[in-house]
Amino acid sequence: MTKNFDLMVVGSGPGGYAAAIRAAQLGFKTALIEKDELGGVCLNWGCIPTKALLRGAEVAHTLRTAKQFGFSLQGVEFDLAQLVEHSRQVSKKLNLGVAQMLKKNNVTVINGNACVSGKCELIVDCQGDQATYQTDHIIIATGARARTLPNLPSDNSLIWGASEAMMPNSLPGRVLIIGAGAIGVEFASLYSDLGSDVTLIEEQDRILPVEDEEISELLRQTFIDRNISVKTGSRLESAHIKSGEVTATLTDRRSGITQIVADRIIVAVGVTGNIEGLGLEKLGVNLERGFIKTDRFGATNVVGLYAVGDVAGPPWLAHKASYEAASCVNRIAGKGEDPLSQDNIPRCTYCRPQVASLGMAESAAIKKGYKVRVGRSGFKTNGKALGISDSEGLIKTIFDAGSGELLGAHMIGPEVTEQIQGFGIAKLLEATEAELMNSIFPHPTLSEAMHESVVNAIGKVNPS
Repeated sequence: MTKNFDLMVVGSGPGGYAAAIRAAQLGFKTALIEKDELGGVCLNWGCIPTKALLRGAEVAHTLRTAKQFGFSLQGVEFDLAQLVEHSRQVSKKLNLGVAQMLKKNNVTVINGNACVSGKCELIVDCQGDQATYQTDHIIIATGARARTLPNLPSDNSLIWGASEAMMPNSLPGRVLIIGAGAIGVEFASLYSDLGSDVTLIEEQDRILPVEDEEISELLRQTFIDRNISVKTGSRLESAHIKSGEVTATLTDRRSGITQIVADRIIVAVGVTGNIEGLGLEKLGVNLERGFIKTDRFGATNVVGLYAVGDVAGPPWLAHKASYEAASCVNRIAGKGEDPLSQDNIPRCTYCRPQVASLGMAESAAIKKGYKVRVGRSGFKTNGKALGISDSEGLIKTIFDAGSGELLGAHMIGPEVTEQIQGFGIAKLLEATEAELMNSIFPHPTLSEAMHESVVNAIGKVNPS
């Protein structure tokens, strides 16, 4: 039996459910196919539950430093199981919220594994029962999964991916984290604040390699001050399990071969697209490094087939997926839509201290031939930061010296993930350094450091 829809979406993460809801709002008869839980990795095993866990780590840090605010705490107990349960409940609430939004917008939800069986045709298998669907448009939004390392033992009790690291039965004493991108540094911060002895290794020369070099170095130094061991230029060669612990052998470009003994290893070495089993090969869909290749609006080389979100390549961010989804559907509907600009996508890392950025790093801007003006402002003289006793950090802004265009903004410090969008709006509206300098920032706020960074770039003390 063949069933018909105007548009069908495969995958219900931030890109998938956003595409389905937008399509339904535009009058398409829409179906969303999901083989697992609504919300995808971000909602169930990524962005959302990790932030709930990191909030627990922040509370732990606050309790340890409560004495400076006049509190004397005794007999404080920590229940790891309760923290994990809190994170799972947050995901569950949002999972139900996605289901309600889909229902409210009249999106048909189909449970099962989807395969593109022909042009504008899908077969959905639900526990052995198959149904064929004809549709005018198919949007693939199947996301990505964590990469694995072939030189690690297959043991999910001691070798953890992100899912296992978010649901520990007990707090490991020694944790070795492989990979110092956003996921790796968040787990390093989380387990360190909860009380584990953490070692973070990265094959490249610095942690958070996609961030501005100055910000990466500040985070590295802060981690070292927190007694997190940071080893850059280090590659995992092998790991062996014995007597309930893991011995990892590393090759370090400076010190040669070393060994580290840990109770758990967390692997955070990037992601690969979920493209298997979709039937893409039969249609000759162009792939690139394990992801679906698309144009600026999500269209593949096959007419009627689109891809958005993580499965379509970097940056692997939920808000990028949602924007791509709306842009793709609007394009299908014939509505004017600006394509996604990579320079306007904010990046946020929720370690302690937080890191947020937008646009080009200083070195990238110079490499592209810009003559730049760079402004810097720390939090050590910020009244709000001093008041909350969280004054480590930096706001760095990069401007084109000729036009005053904001090329990049890079932040490390308290609540910068909540502040970066101020620069995002400014960049979208093409505000210049002069306009930003003459904007009024409230006092006392952390955001004043944003203003001071702009003023510093121009070389003035006061906006005049």
